[in-house]
Amino acid sequence: MSFIAPTGTTGVHYEIFVRSFCDSNGDGTGDLNGVISKLDYLYNLGIRAIWLMPINPSPTYHKYDITDYYGIDPEYGTLDDFQRLIAEAHSRGIAVLIDLVIHHTSVRHPWFLEAKKGPDNAYRSYYKWLTPAEISRRKLATRDITADSGERSPWHYAPGDDTRNPETEKYYGMFWSGMPDLNFDHQPLREEVYTVARYWLNMGVDGFRLDAARHLYREREEPKNHQFWAEFGQVVQAAKPGAYLVGEVWTRPDRVAPYFRGLQANFNFDLALELEAAIRRGTDSGDLISFLANTHAAYTAVNPDFIDALILSNHDQNRVGSLLNGNVEKLKVAANLLLTLPGNPYLYYGEEIGMLGLKPDEYIREPFLWDVGKKDHHRARNGAGRPARYSTSRTVRPLAQQQDDPHSLYSHYKRLIAFRNGHAVLNDNRSRLMLTGIRQRGIVAFGRQSAGGAQVLVLHNLSSQPIDVVFSPNEVRFNRLTFSSATGARVLDTGVRVPGHGCVVLD
Repeated sequence: MSFIAPTGTTGVHYEIFVRSFCDSNGDGTGDLNGVISKLDYLYNLGIRAIWLMPINPSPTYHKYDITDYYGIDPEYGTLDDFQRLIAEAHSRGIAVLIDLVIHHTSVRHPWFLEAKKGPDNAYRSYYKWLTPAEISRRKLATRDITADSGERSPWHYAPGDDTRNPETEKYYGMFWSGMPDLNFDHQPLREEVYTVARYWLNMGVDGFRLDAARHLYREREEPKNHQFWAEFGQVVQAAKPGAYLVGEVWTRPDRVAPYFRGLQANFNFDLALELEAAIRRGTDSGDLISFLANTHAAYTAVNPDFIDALILSNHDQNRVGSLLNGNVEKLKVAANLLLTLPGNPYLYYGEEIGMLGLKPDEYIREPFLWDVGKKDHHRARNGAGRPARYSTSRTVRPLAQQQDDPHSLYSHYKRLIAFRNGHAVLNDNRSRLMLTGIRQRGIVAFGRQSAGGAQVLVLHNLSSQPIDVVFSPNEVRFNRLTFSSATGARVLDTGVRVPGHGCVVLD
């Protein structure tokens, strides 16, 4: 099979925490060879791109504090293993994206070990340093807690520094003292980062998920973020035309929008909150689609070619399985919405089997449940060495029990993804939202239109009972039922019957 990377314009993406996904050698830690062994599983599920959370050497279990941008953490394997993963994924038509963590390094990174030697060191300017007096004068001593960082006092002394000397500088680390922020005003640092990106692209990586993309500069200097990512995007496209960049930018839509100048996609975190709330209530008053329309209008004003990256949850958020109390029918509704709304959907590993998890983070990153007990030879240990608390074979049906059950959550995901992959409009991640005249309690209604003009109407029933949806004059032309996620759907004289907790698609 020749490889044509979807790079975000089509297909469903899948986020993998390598440590918790699949253990290939029995040491209790998921690894790259484990991912390779499950590529057929992902391909058969319908996945067309994988995003690997950090795989570089790091002293922590999550690996978001990197010590070597050019290596693979030995716990996960070798560079040869990674190159084999790329080749095997590409042979199946699956693109490979990796987490690029350039906002900060580990305090154990060679750059920082050099930088902390003193102000005259060549690497000092790779990081942000100020004396306590200068921090106070500029009123920078504290920061507001944000959704992604609870650190209020972001300035830290380097280990071994003389803290009694008022001239001893502190370094800035907005997440915690073990993650010093890099200084993107320093051009040699920028060039190092570009070299890192080119290295992985030249190896065959198809793009990057960009960690903490909004925080390279402090909030009052946010336009510098936009400028950097526009420059970074040009570097990436020059190195590998078509490479896919998706940013972690969590703020209101009008402030996310400028990041689309350099990045094709950004995650829509607020939409995930809106989806969960509407599904949990079992009704929507039209706010969901209105919110999305306003969001897309803000994005369009900056870049009409934007891709909205959609999620239900991820490695930093409570799992949607727990937020919806493990209710399989509501989780099917969540899948319906994720996979039919306009944009590029991301599944967080295990969502397709209903894995559970609530913070702290270790418990939203628990091992994938391949099978029951001793039959599960590929199950990893929990990432931080703690026993799984939420996703066990007593609380979640393992994949082996769901694969042959046509009514399982896994089978629902597989069927829905297969339909999406085969539908020209739904599979177009750049197709645009169309508003409808349908206003009925319990119903979420919207259309999608591709660049070529093809249109589709999608209706979701958030309630448990069938609803006969009455079309407005604008929708009567959609009279061919091409998909229903549940039995009982049928076209009526004036509309369509949507089964409880069901989704229907009409062309």
